[in-house]
Amino acid sequence: MTTPAVQAHHAHAHHALTAAPGDTAAVVAELRDRAEITDALYRFALGQDLKDRALFASAFTEDAELDFRPAAARWGAELPLMTGRDAIVTAVLAMFAGRVDTTHQVTNARITVTGDTARMTALVEAQHLLITDPGTHALLKNPYEVELVRDGSRWLISRMRIDNTWLLGDPLAIFGG
Repeated sequence: MTTPAVQAHHAHAHHALTAAPGDTAAVVAELRDRAEITDALYRFALGQDLKDRALFASAFTEDAELDFRPAAARWGAELPLMTGRDAIVTAVLAMFAGRVDTTHQVTNARITVTGDTARMTALVEAQHLLITDPGTHALLKNPYEVELVRDGSRWLISRMRIDNTWLLGDPLAIFGG
């Protein structure tokens, strides 16, 4: 089944930019939007890796939704839909605090901007290691579907759905059941 985010990307599958090449101001504005949109996902990833609450929180709208259920289902875990920036930040950082080190690599971002909203798909490889036993780890390759909204000159994640394509290691030791 193709999701709406993937369908939106297929509409512009053969071009990165929609602005006319001769319209320098429109091209620059679109490039700025695309950089800011990608930066929202970078803030999400690096905020976790650095355990930086303010950086992590800066990625989300106040009423954001984070859906990690598709990825968790891959290894038999049942996690709730996370809603609200403060709840997301608290839950994710608390799950790893003093227990798990993470590194996230973001790649293959594709973006569609429509006015003050945007959709992005990306691949994120996330390594999770237990601090006291680095041999216990979970390496995940996750497709992300992200919906964003403009907030002044930056973009914020309003909805994020994380699936899993493949994994190595023991995700139950990292995330629990």
